[in-house]
Amino acid sequence: MCESCVYYKYDDEEEYYFCECELDQDEYYKFLTGSDFDCPYFRLDDEYAVVRHQI
Repeated sequence: MCESCVYYKYDDEEEYYFCECELDQDEYYKFLTGSDFDCPYFRLDDEYAVVRHQI
């Protein structure tokens, strides 16, 4: 799920993916363990949204 989120970014210097959102302690634990995490900040990374908006 995170792989398709706008806030899931890759750090070139550290060479790992991370979430840009400010998660609280419980959310962050669920994010790291991958256990039934339903992110309230999830937004689909739709790279064609800008193009559709311009039409």
